[in-house]
Formats: sequence, structure tokens, C-alpha cells
Amino acid sequence: MLRITVWNENFHEKHLPGMKERHPEGLHGTIAAILRQEEDFVVRTATQDDPECGLTEEVLNDTDVLFWWGHVTHNDVPDSVVERVHNHVLQGMGLVVLHSGHFSKIFRKVCGTPCNLTWHDDSKERLFVVNPGHPIAQGLPPYFEIPNEECYGEPFGIPEPDELVFLGWYNTGEVFRSGCCFHRCNGRIFYFQPGHETDSSFFIPEVQQIYKNAARWCAPVKRVPELTCPFQPPLEKVD
Repeated sequence: MLRITVWNENFHEKHLPGMKERHPEGLHGTIAAILRQEEDFVVRTATQDDPECGLTEEVLNDTDVLFWWGHVTHNDVPDSVVERVHNHVLQGMGLVVLHSGHFSKIFRKVCGTPCNLTWHDDSKERLFVVNPGHPIAQGLPPYFEIPNEECYGEPFGIPEPDELVFLGWYNTGEVFRSGCCFHRCNGRIFYFQPGHETDSSFFIPEVQQIYKNAARWCAPVKRVPELTCPFQPPLEKVD
């Protein structure tokens, strides 16, 4: 079984009109429901309103892949929680960062860069699969379209991705590296750009397939419980 935690700052649900109609259980509930379509996924949710943001050592020890959705309260996440999540990623926990999570503390920490970009209001987006052999691209057509999505544009202030899976083009002229993979020590990270809170991206079958594929790809290959620098005696005796 793959153990997944879906995290959401849970701000728009309380302040943005129409969110209850679009996402009755919150954005975290919508994303969790998509992932629960897979029989071997065990999915829990956590929000910034929970004690320690719902990301205690106990929760993270019981999480194979963490999905992260944030937008306007990035700086309200305590540094201690970010450090805890970062340590678990280095040990092998997978991390999937969605949409405005590009500016979250945890994504900037794993990238080591500002993760800045340009943006404007909704455009039609055409998402191209530029790495069709990648596991996250499995089951997808060569491209698909999202009728309305907040436009993100280059330059995107991230390190060169280890693998680029999706490239987005907007009918307003911009392009964007919309699906990027990174490796940090034992952990795998996937950033996926679609997912604005007022748009329909969450309900597009191809987007849902990407969520599921990303969870499987980010799942730990090896979970190292502690990162240390131990003394290692020589393997061979040298005269």
C-alpha cells in the first residue's frame, strides 16, 4: 500500500466565495478523492490549521508521498515544520508540489533557489508530454488542453530539472516548464504547475492521471531513517 498525505493551507476555503461549491471538502479533499480512486493508495489529509500544520513526526513517518498545495500563507508555515519535512524528503519521502506551491518554503528549500516566475489571469493551456517514456507520463496522449488555467511564464527560477516531463503553452503566448522532476538525496520531488483554486484543472482526467502517476514515481525507493556521517573503517588493508 502507498501511504499518501495531502496537505493544503486551507485559506481560500474560508475566504474565497464559491470554494465550497467547487471543493465541498476543500482542495485537500478534492485531491485526496482523486488519489483514493487507486485501490492501493491510503490517503490522509492535513492542513495548516492542524497542530504543527498536521505534519508531525508521527504523520511523516507514516507518509510515503506528501502532496503540497499552498498559495497565500507560505510564510505562516513554521520553519521548524519545513525543516522536519525537508529531513524526511532527504531520507526518502516523496514530495509532489502543485501550482502555487512553487513559492512554498519547502519547495524553495529543496531547490535552493527563489522559484520565482511570471503570471497573469486565466488562459487556455496546452500541456505537451516532452518525455513520453517517463513513468509520470504513462497513459497520456502526446498533449492535452486545459480550458482555463492561471498562466505561469518563464523565466522560472528553479535549478535545471533532473527530468522535464511536461511543457505548457498558453494561447496568450507564454511557455512554462510545467512538470519537473528532482532528486534530493534519497527523495524524489515532482513539481506540477496546473491547479489554480478557481479553475477546473483538478477535474480533467489527464491531470488526475498525472497525480496518480506522480505518487507512484515519488514513492520511496529506499527510506533512510537517519542521515549521519559515520566513521567507516577502510575496506581493504593497505601496507
